[in-house]
Amino acid sequence: MKVAIIGTVGVPACYGGFETLAENLVGENCSPDIEYTVFCSSKAYKDKPKRYKNAILKYLPFKANDIQSIPYDILSLLRCMRGYDIILYLGVSVPIFNFLKFFCKGKIIANIDGISKNRDKYKKYHKLYLEYLTKNKILAPDAIIADNRGIQDYAKDNFGRDSFLIAYGGDQVLRNISVGEQDRILSDMGLISKSYAISVCRIEPENNCHLTLEAFAKSGDTLVFVGNWNKSEYGRMLKEKFQLYKNIHIVDPIYDIDLLYVLRNNAKMYVHGHKVGGTNPSLVEAMFFGIPILCFDVVYNRATTFDAADYYTTAEELEKLIRQHKDSGDSLQTLAYEHYTWKHIASEYEKVYKLMLS
Repeated sequence: MKVAIIGTVGVPACYGGFETLAENLVGENCSPDIEYTVFCSSKAYKDKPKRYKNAILKYLPFKANDIQSIPYDILSLLRCMRGYDIILYLGVSVPIFNFLKFFCKGKIIANIDGISKNRDKYKKYHKLYLEYLTKNKILAPDAIIADNRGIQDYAKDNFGRDSFLIAYGGDQVLRNISVGEQDRILSDMGLISKSYAISVCRIEPENNCHLTLEAFAKSGDTLVFVGNWNKSEYGRMLKEKFQLYKNIHIVDPIYDIDLLYVLRNNAKMYVHGHKVGGTNPSLVEAMFFGIPILCFDVVYNRATTFDAADYYTTAEELEKLIRQHKDSGDSLQTLAYEHYTWKHIASEYEKVYKLMLS
């Protein structure tokens, strides 16, 4: 079975959730009877190997993000109209997708991701365009995959479209680092194991970073907050204001996966403020660490955590949960191993491929 993956920056994963998904589909969990081809942005890779793990790599001369994502995705789709049984489209930014699909010989399966039009950062005209793309990406493919029950319900309630429910994996974050080495790393950062909370996200209004910071500023508890603070005016404003608090550690993005593992593995709780999207990879990953998780109260977060976390909608509610929360870590970790390992996720995708070709 020949499967093409389009819509991502490419592999090896160097960007976000869809790239991590692609990497784990073509990795050790790939069945021997599937041959993957991953379309990659030549702008993102200095070295351009022809193969990676169990996948053939093909490069296109555009960026995979921003305005160049449109020609990037169109060219990707044109390049795989013949020769593939399945075209797995991760995210959809092609405005003429419903036209191009009629020329494809293979079955098109689209992972529709979240509902981007709900993000606070977009202006009205941008939201109208995203609403059109949302309708397009739900109605045009031969089949769709929703990563969250909330997204699945949205597609059914608004467009009458059934979908396959497959989330993301998260066990790739686990590492084998000695306790002594972890303690040394924490000491270098001025931290003590299990004495702090942690949050890791893009610094955007829809991730409610301001609520998290306000709650910890009031509670006085220690917070390590990792994010791209210098990317936007919103982030720069929050950094300037809250880095004055001695209990709040404002940390720039961390790309060292071992260091990020140590910080999350030794935290006493995880705070997840996302209010849009589907299944956020950072939340799935946090569940593997067996610590209490405090989530912003939206259907997507409740679905991901099976209602086993703690939930808030205001800084005041979060401050109360910081002081008095459920000891939900063990149950969340059990749920993570039951539902969010990459071996399970890869198997679910392969079941959909076979069903579409049967």
